[in-house]
Amino acid sequence: MTTPAPAPVPAPSAPAEKWNVLSIVGFVLSILGFNIVAIVLGFIALSQVKKSGERGRGLAIAAIIIGFVYIVIGIILTIVFIGLVAANPSISTTY
Repeated sequence: MTTPAPAPVPAPSAPAEKWNVLSIVGFVLSILGFNIVAIVLGFIALSQVKKSGERGRGLAIAAIIIGFVYIVIGIILTIVFIGLVAANPSISTTY
């Protein structure tokens, strides 16, 4: 008698790569406008990703870049607004 061949055992799937949570949070906060917090979290996440090998390096870099860009845009708009008000004294907040 022959014994039936055993059923093939499925190969174990590769474990999903873990994402760095701080890089995700930093990216979301940079989009929402919490720029300084996003920049700090982005730098911390970059350090963690480098040590642990987790995914999320791109999100951490994006959080840093978006945070700095929003800050620079805010500074430029503030300077332009102050310049417009200084150039046109008739524009004032008093009635």
